[in-house]
Amino acid sequence: MGTVALAVTEGMLHFELSVAYEVFGSGPVGGAASWYELAVCGPESVRVGRFRMEPDHGLDRLPLADTVIVPGWADVDVAPPADLVDAVRAAHEAGARVASLCTGAFVLAAAGLLDGRRATTHWAHTGVLAARHPRVAVDPDVLYVDNGSVLTSAGKAAALDLCLHLVRLDHGSSVANAVARRLVVPPHRGGGQAQFVTTPVPAPDNHPLADLFPWVLERLDRPLTVEDLARRARMSSRHLGRHFRSVTGTTPLQWLLTQRIRHAQELLETTDDSVDAVAAATGMGTATTLRRHFNRTVGVPPDTYRRTFRTRTATAPDVNGHSPQRP
Repeated sequence: MGTVALAVTEGMLHFELSVAYEVFGSGPVGGAASWYELAVCGPESVRVGRFRMEPDHGLDRLPLADTVIVPGWADVDVAPPADLVDAVRAAHEAGARVASLCTGAFVLAAAGLLDGRRATTHWAHTGVLAARHPRVAVDPDVLYVDNGSVLTSAGKAAALDLCLHLVRLDHGSSVANAVARRLVVPPHRGGGQAQFVTTPVPAPDNHPLADLFPWVLERLDRPLTVEDLARRARMSSRHLGRHFRSVTGTTPLQWLLTQRIRHAQELLETTDDSVDAVAAATGMGTATTLRRHFNRTVGVPPDTYRRTFRTRTATAPDVNGHSPQRP
């Protein structure tokens, strides 16, 4: 947690900068006991998009931050400023977690932070990033990549996905969900960039699966199958699969598993239910099945996840805004 520093300079994109400022600079939400100290770092005066702003600190403040956010870089054909690249590199060497939003990945790549690592950026520029920095494993099909101390996001709205991911890592899912509710956005989007390259994002009630999604989320404790979903959607399983790929970028089963895991995270954070009870409530059946899928998806077993996040979110409201019951 601690200090989040936004690294700004001439040529930054204002949308990505605003996203980071809104998430990390708006104060505690969702019952979080503490929040981030936000610092805007850059030259004395910079133009961001059509606006001019005066940062609070110079770039020499970056190495003192716990997390450094590099917003999108407007002109990928122009090398980012050397002082920005040097400051970002110094921050990482000092132990800061460094995250880029959209084309901010070009700054991280110039600093050498992406060498030998998997990374992403806006789908329109992934080819340029890969060609210019061949030591970077560019993945054009994801919304963001988490390498631990170095993170990158895809374009525009994916910047918000990554910022919420950072909040989730620091404060847990309940707090991240509360931030998402305040911003009126989904707390977690499945799929990858492929769904946005040629297919516009559908309006919430303007796609064939609009009625199916809430129906499924109310029945996660049941052993639903693809056939069950297809029957509810009044279409064949094959037709359902095509719609799922178009709308979510993934398969019905993978989407369903993701929702079960997200629900399990919330129950582990906000209740004292046993792992067996959580498995039943999320449709996993047994604790063994839950542990296998949870460990594969989240990276740690359910018990470890609970120990990590329960103390941070035990008093946070659940996804419906209700405070959890204490024993």
